[in-house]
Amino acid sequence: MAGLRQDLIRDAFAYRPLPPMRTDGPLIRRLPERLRARARWIPHAVVLAAALIAFMEGFAGTGNAGVLVSGLLPAACVAMTLIRPVGAFWMSMAMVPVSVLFGDVDGPWGASAFFAHLVVLNVVATRTRPRTAAWMWALTLLLGTLVENVAGWDTSSNTAAMAVSSAFALLLVSLVQIRREAEREVTVQRTVTAVERDRRTLLEERTTIARELHDVVAHHMSVVAIQAEAAPYRVENPPPELEQAFRTIRENAVAALTELRRVLGVVRTEGYEVPDAPQPTLAELDGLLANVGEAGLTAEKAVTGAVRELPQGVELSAYRIIQEALSNTLRHAPGATARVEIGYVLGGLGLRVVNGPPTGPVKPSPGAGHGITGMRERVGMLNGEMTAETTADGGYEVTAFIPVQQAPSDAPVEQA
Repeated sequence: MAGLRQDLIRDAFAYRPLPPMRTDGPLIRRLPERLRARARWIPHAVVLAAALIAFMEGFAGTGNAGVLVSGLLPAACVAMTLIRPVGAFWMSMAMVPVSVLFGDVDGPWGASAFFAHLVVLNVVATRTRPRTAAWMWALTLLLGTLVENVAGWDTSSNTAAMAVSSAFALLLVSLVQIRREAEREVTVQRTVTAVERDRRTLLEERTTIARELHDVVAHHMSVVAIQAEAAPYRVENPPPELEQAFRTIRENAVAALTELRRVLGVVRTEGYEVPDAPQPTLAELDGLLANVGEAGLTAEKAVTGAVRELPQGVELSAYRIIQEALSNTLRHAPGATARVEIGYVLGGLGLRVVNGPPTGPVKPSPGAGHGITGMRERVGMLNGEMTAETTADGGYEVTAFIPVQQAPSDAPVEQA
């Protein structure tokens, strides 16, 4: 009842202009663009045409003498549905006693008022909830019955005709509204599900990256702690200050390792085990190419620039990007060949993985389809840049550049 009072009483004369029709429907989108822009106003044109019909019908029945009551007022009620739909319903209801008092009618509704009220009921029903439309139909039937009893009409009443015709019309409109609302809810639910799935996949990929980096950083911190503990024994009679310095380094390394495991341990799922083997690097790329070759993908490697040792996080990310790109080629381009290009430049590492168009049937992949997202996450984490797009011949190309800060040992040394 609170919603009914809100719709029919409190917001009865609220300004609610009829929005233009969507142009992406199955029929409208087939029209030329010029006509499609004008087709947005078809509902407004239909309502105004119905208002004109109501006016002409009232004018034809009464002429100039009663055109105000039988023509202009019904037409105004229909036109009012464009801006204040519920107010138009109450205005159409108020016309019933006016027509009885000042018009020449044999029932609660004259011909034009009958047509106008049907149009108003249907237009308002399309813009409100089905329950509100049912209450409007019940109020219409109650008003018609009340006016009949007061006026004493027994045989010439048209309340029954109004009740039956409006019931069928409102039922049809309500069914369309319910179906449209269900489709809207399904669309919203699908959108929310897709967004949640993308977010979950992105979090899973970030979790995988965090796990791998956790292992890399933990390894380095462990090495620092061990070397700091063993360093004093490599020097004969080290001074106390040096021993204290190495002891402090070891304590800080162990404390940092403990905090690292405590903080990043939350990304490990239950049952996750630290891999026994070290994380892969670009030095193991030949083994990866051999594996994909056994799976049916012919891949070749080209390396340019001076090969040097890079930070383990960069090596790991580069290996994973190449691995994912080759896996995508196997899934989405069967029969194609791939080429892996690695460029060692002064400012970082360049990667390019390109494959040709598929030569065999492409089977649907059961994966989530977020491999590119994982690549972008890895490159973005290292402040790099990446592009992934189709090539002109129908293949696919993944390029990435990962900046690498120049190590002090790589800097040029000037000799005096």
